[in-house]
Amino acid sequence: MDPYIEAISRIIKEQQSIIGPIALDQAKKVAGLQVGGADDVKITGNKKEVLDNLVNQYAKLFGRASVEVCKEAFSAVSGKIPVTDIPDILKN
Repeated sequence: MDPYIEAISRIIKEQQSIIGPIALDQAKKVAGLQVGGADDVKITGNKKEVLDNLVNQYAKLFGRASVEVCKEAFSAVSGKIPVTDIPDILKN
């Protein structure tokens, strides 16, 4: 599986566990991202930008705590993506 899709799926699932169905609604608002569900994700834009925009979409509504949730979900796949291709918001 593409590590970006895996990361996005993990982030959506983690957000869903905290905020429920709103997480999916927010993911659907991200340009370059097609979401049918947490396990049905397609990236049509720049992968790094889409990942960054997803995290920022959650941060707009739910603040810094939401970013920390995204970081935690992302940590499981972070080693599969070169450091230069990881959005700054997800770096520690």
